[in-house]
Amino acid sequence: MARAGLTVDRIVAAAAELADEAGFEKVSLSALARRFGVKDASLYSHVRNLHDLRTRLALHAGGELIDRIAAAVAGRAGRDALAAFAGAYRSYALEHPGRYAATQIRVDQSLVADSPALRRTAEITYGMLRAYGLSEPDLTDAVRLLRSTFHGYCALESTGGFGAPRDVEASWDKTVEALHIALSHWPREARDAH
Repeated sequence: MARAGLTVDRIVAAAAELADEAGFEKVSLSALARRFGVKDASLYSHVRNLHDLRTRLALHAGGELIDRIAAAVAGRAGRDALAAFAGAYRSYALEHPGRYAATQIRVDQSLVADSPALRRTAEITYGMLRAYGLSEPDLTDAVRLLRSTFHGYCALESTGGFGAPRDVEASWDKTVEALHIALSHWPREARDAH
């Protein structure tokens, strides 16, 4: 192990590279062991199993994604922040398809609470949406709308799913504008009078 210089961080970084090259579903302990020139068993002193590795990869990729989004939205508000957020999300998803796929897996909620990256994701996302005057439960609903829209668009774009001659970039701009309008005119949850 010392010869290979294995650490959790190196293993997760190699898993991220493998995910982008071959696809998230191809990330395995055997494939990583081959990359490092070691036996599979050598990895088990650093990660418990494949689920642990993929969870670590999801948290790693989520951290990269929110770092990109945070840099893009810094100093912006309203539609400008939304467009920057959306653009950073989309560029990450298209540039790092395997890592992005890792961010879509369900992560144990106890790990979410312990993850600075995931806490930061919530802070930045909810902070951007508060500029639209949203509070709970509308914030959660709006987050779900944004995530499903961005993910759906990126998933279709990455597989060539948009076959119409309309420019994909123009459609993206319209999508972001439509989201801005929806957020600006959000149907507020009725508040209890008590």
